[in-house]
Amino acid sequence: MSNAPTIDIDGIRRGDRAVVLHPVVKTERLRRDAKARLEEAVGLARAISLDVVHAGVMNIAHATPASLFGKGQVEQCGTVITQENIGLVVIDHPLTPVQQRNLEKAWSCKVIDRTGLILEIFGERAQTREGQLQVELAALDYQKSRLVRSWTHLERQRGGFGFMGGPGESQLEIDRRLIDQRIAKLKDELQQVRRTRGLQREARQRAERATVALVGYTNAGKSSLFNRLTGAGVLAKDMLFATLDPTMRGLNLPSGREVVLSDTVGFISDLPTHLVEAFRATLEEVQLADVILHVRDVAHPETKAQREAVLDILADLGIGMDDERLVEVLNKIDLLPEDERVHLADYAKRTTWEAERALPIDGLRPEAHGGMIGVSALTGEGVEDLLKLIDQRLSSSRKVYEIDVPVADGAALSWLYAHGKIIDKRDTKTKSRLKIEMDAANYGRFQSRFVKGGKA
Repeated sequence: MSNAPTIDIDGIRRGDRAVVLHPVVKTERLRRDAKARLEEAVGLARAISLDVVHAGVMNIAHATPASLFGKGQVEQCGTVITQENIGLVVIDHPLTPVQQRNLEKAWSCKVIDRTGLILEIFGERAQTREGQLQVELAALDYQKSRLVRSWTHLERQRGGFGFMGGPGESQLEIDRRLIDQRIAKLKDELQQVRRTRGLQREARQRAERATVALVGYTNAGKSSLFNRLTGAGVLAKDMLFATLDPTMRGLNLPSGREVVLSDTVGFISDLPTHLVEAFRATLEEVQLADVILHVRDVAHPETKAQREAVLDILADLGIGMDDERLVEVLNKIDLLPEDERVHLADYAKRTTWEAERALPIDGLRPEAHGGMIGVSALTGEGVEDLLKLIDQRLSSSRKVYEIDVPVADGAALSWLYAHGKIIDKRDTKTKSRLKIEMDAANYGRFQSRFVKGGKA
């Protein structure tokens, strides 16, 4: 968590009294249980140390353009807010700028929606320069449409981004030109981050180090598993978005192969598009990873809904559930009853076995094309089997080829050294015969780029 001090801002402090409301609009598609969504929203509020004194689900026949809620509901909530001396109301639903302004006027307190709350958390948690750039860009895109909000998030005296108020809250309009200039500058800096990551990625390829990326719903146990696998000291708490900044560490597999393990930001239902776009520089590590470990909290009552939320975001990144790189890691099996653990272990073995043959199980495709395994990051159960599975995934995607390359073709030789592992090399006056281990995809790229007729 940020070391920024908790300070009084327009009468609102971290730890002040708050109300969390989860609206259920009858005309909207419901993907998750309303009670579970409310509990998650309360967890988000408590993640920035708000004192949640009241939380509830509110059923809405249809969303009103002016305030989302009906007139009677607004008045009813207003009574509770006044009686309980509430300083902040969190609406676990998107709010238009008009709806937000009208609710603040009716309730005489600050009002933020789900996007604002998540951005506030991210703004407080970002520690690295890269993370701060990404979150600031997302915050600017969000604030740009809310002209009553002040441009106070550029002040680094505290964590957060000013959605809960700030020194300039009386300023009713943001200078759009200044915001656009700042957005352009941030995008330029993030582009440099992408270039740097690209160079680092190329260096890892030259060193023949594959990348394994951890993804998953927030609080699924990714950081705990990361620490268990690598011995790192990444912050791991039973708290939503306990860690935000991406972390990479070396990992030795049973075969002796060394890979790079990457821990990424946790996903969440209805993750703001501002954040998805801003974090694309980081999420490229997932898109280009050799193995993607989807860590799931299998003991969570909403585990299936959480899985769908993660798969939706991965799909936006061009990673489908049938991607051979995707392995589902069912974490926290230590919290399951013994009979469920045995059943899950049996199902995971069958799923992995079938996935290798791309065959259906009982008329259904396996949940992860690259396999499934149960583990406990807390106790270490199943971790050795996970390492073996990663080894198998990396080995199964690589084959040994014999390729003849003209000695004078330095570009082709350099490309092969960068994208494969040279097992043997024999030179003649005119050509080099290489025995090389590489991905089938890279072999195809080599043929199309360097070999006439597509044959080596």
